Amino acid sequence: DTSPGNLPAIKGVVPLESSEEPMDESRDEMNPQYQGLTGLRNLGNTCYMNAVMQCLCSVSPLVEYFLSGKYTLLGFLMKTNCSFAYLMNDMWLGDFDCVSPEVFRLVFGERYPAFIKKTQQDAQEFLIYVLNELHEALKKVSVACSLWVKSLTQGCTGESSIITRLLEGHLSYDIVCLECQTTTYKNEIFTVLSLPIPYETECSLEECLECFFQQDMLTWNNQINCSYCGTKTDAAVKASIAKAPKTIIFHLKRFDCQGSYKKKLKTDIYYPLNNLDLSPYIYPLFRKNPKYNLFAVVNHFGDLDGGHYTAVCKHTLTQSWYNFDDAQITEIPDSSVQTSAAYLLFYSSQTFSAPVKNQSAQETPRNIK
Repeated sequence: DTSPGNLPAIKGVVPLESSEEPMDESRDEMNPQYQGLTGLRNLGNTCYMNAVMQCLCSVSPLVEYFLSGKYTLLGFLMKTNCSFAYLMNDMWLGDFDCVSPEVFRLVFGERYPAFIKKTQQDAQEFLIYVLNELHEALKKVSVACSLWVKSLTQGCTGESSIITRLLEGHLSYDIVCLECQTTTYKNEIFTVLSLPIPYETECSLEECLECFFQQDMLTWNNQINCSYCGTKTDAAVKASIAKAPKTIIFHLKRFDCQGSYKKKLKTDIYYPLNNLDLSPYIYPLFRKNPKYNLFAVVNHFGDLDGGHYTAVCKHTLTQSWYNFDDAQITEIPDSSVQTSAAYLLFYSSQTFSAPVKNQSAQETPRNIK
């Protein structure tokens, strides 16, 4: 029986009690201000993972989706989805000051062994792998659902998933052949937009965006083979956002690695907390939600070969900012959100409300089989 109430045990998922630390006596589980304020234990150079997971836990629609149980539609399970859902549940609704991400790390590490090693990893790379893995796992659930139902329902939409609906954006490249002046178009999907840093001392996020979206030339080894004039020639290319996601993540390219040459750009980048206007970079036809507000930041302190990641997130209930440093959580003023260590910036065009767990959703078992 694969009904939600009779789901099979998930191999590699340990009981909740084995991964939690006792709750501080001052913490009142009936006080909603403590929801979503849960630290994550460092398992040995896993600060990159902890920082990213805190930011994802701040994407309220994403958390609510996994709290609702939709990821197990019709009882079909994927270990990645389940382990992520359990962690989001423990971080948002749990009664503990600190929990361990060990289960998610083990499940995720089965697919990507590099993240099992107790060595420092890149937070941006980890984030992309997590989003891709969740999307692919949810797609497999959708395929399984389609075998059971004739018409797809919400949460079971083929190539779509909660990841694509919230975080997927589309870039459009206008490529002009400089020989015959013909324009061709190329589309690209993104979940994280990597931005160059144009200056070494200081700049703004808008200047990083302008640098990314400015017209560029394709010459030498980057020349195009024009299908219209039949020549290999130089071209001018310019990118625009054809579809702006509801939640957009910017990766500031601080790490410059060329062969044996390694360098971290410690540029002080100013990024607005509110009303980031993306309309100059979006096709006019698609400018529906051009204003974005910051709600989470991943910071990287130190150098390339050694450093430490933390997260700064805005709480949906208190509307206050908190610094998440592994197990330690500290409330900070708005003025402390801006730092020269910013590495990943999370913006949303939506106003988040606190995620709510569907009381009718039945939780899948956590014991190892």
